[in-house]
Amino acid sequence: MPNFVDVFWSFRSPYSRLITHDLLKLREDYDVDVKVRPVLPIAIRAPESLFDSDDRRAPRYIAMDSQRRGEMLGRRVVWPRPDPVVQDFRTMKVSYQQPYIYRLTKLGVEAARRGRGLEFIDRVSDLIFGGTADWDQGDKLSKATTAAGLVLADLDSAIEDSDHIEEINSNQDALEASGHWGVPTVVFRDEPFFGQDRIDTLRWRLDLASLAKSSGTA
Repeated sequence: MPNFVDVFWSFRSPYSRLITHDLLKLREDYDVDVKVRPVLPIAIRAPESLFDSDDRRAPRYIAMDSQRRGEMLGRRVVWPRPDPVVQDFRTMKVSYQQPYIYRLTKLGVEAARRGRGLEFIDRVSDLIFGGTADWDQGDKLSKATTAAGLVLADLDSAIEDSDHIEEINSNQDALEASGHWGVPTVVFRDEPFFGQDRIDTLRWRLDLASLAKSSGTA
């Protein structure tokens, strides 16, 4: 049976930001290939199903809980400025113009194609959710990309007039087919594990499959 896990991940999700360190450790500890499969946020994929504009409990809870979870894990979560998704939180309306999220998601796909997807999402999510204002300005994104072992200009060139959006759509179809719709969702042998706090359950499943690396091989 295949020894890989599919990681469905979004650049707008604070919980996706929180799972990246755990995925790096997972790759060290287990004989599995961690396949990063970026998807667009649900605010873009299905804005009509996001939140009722008259009921703010869900977005308020997500903001509070992700910050609390980050504090507990020692991984700071600050809502990004700018937000990767341009959205009016008074009405919950998502703008037609989206200058950030499509580029970020395509860059994530290209980084994964080059075998550095996990490193890229780790470094870039740290930049976006780590409290850096104007993360999109200057050379901040370029430096994060370099730290992931890639060159931003090369990635940007590769995503021009390419099939990256088709791969994103394929990833989103695969996420739906897995039995879930949210991120982060990790799938192992057709079994989905949704949420940053399910990484221990996934590790338990990998242990049952006898995929833990022996000491000295990690």
